[in-house]
Amino acid sequence: MATERIDPPLVGGEREMLRAFLDFHRATLAMKCDGLSDEQLRTRSVPPSTLTLLGLVRHMAEVERQWFRRVVNGETLPHVWSDEHDFQAAYDAAGATRSQAFAAWRAEVEHARRIERDAESLDIVRHAERWGEDVSLRLVMLHLIHDYARHNGHADLLREAVDGSVGA
Repeated sequence: MATERIDPPLVGGEREMLRAFLDFHRATLAMKCDGLSDEQLRTRSVPPSTLTLLGLVRHMAEVERQWFRRVVNGETLPHVWSDEHDFQAAYDAAGATRSQAFAAWRAEVEHARRIERDAESLDIVRHAERWGEDVSLRLVMLHLIHDYARHNGHADLLREAVDGSVGA
């Protein structure tokens, strides 16, 4: 099943624009994985990197979990793929499957959407241990847009190396 990706609006309120751009980048990552086998999704970029498309999906599941559930919602949760608070551990997808990685990622995206939707304002502030300072929901959404955009560039190159597909 092909991933549906809706272009963000050209005009809109701040929250609508942030939601739309975040969802656009989420869909872009999923599109880069469409039609590939588990083995293809585990194809590494270049030695010594362990970066793979499946690893990017796993990594972004951890990022969504960290920022929306731990920081914004104040939940105390373990990492999905690391006991040492290591977001890079998710990149090594040896033995991982599409169903496992995408189930975790989709679950975290749905949690994130609910948390954002239920928040009264983009100005809500929570303490982020990473920086030892408070951050707003606005910053969290912008950070995720940035993180997805950066990793979608990696996904472009990974997908092209797997089967020659380029674009979008």
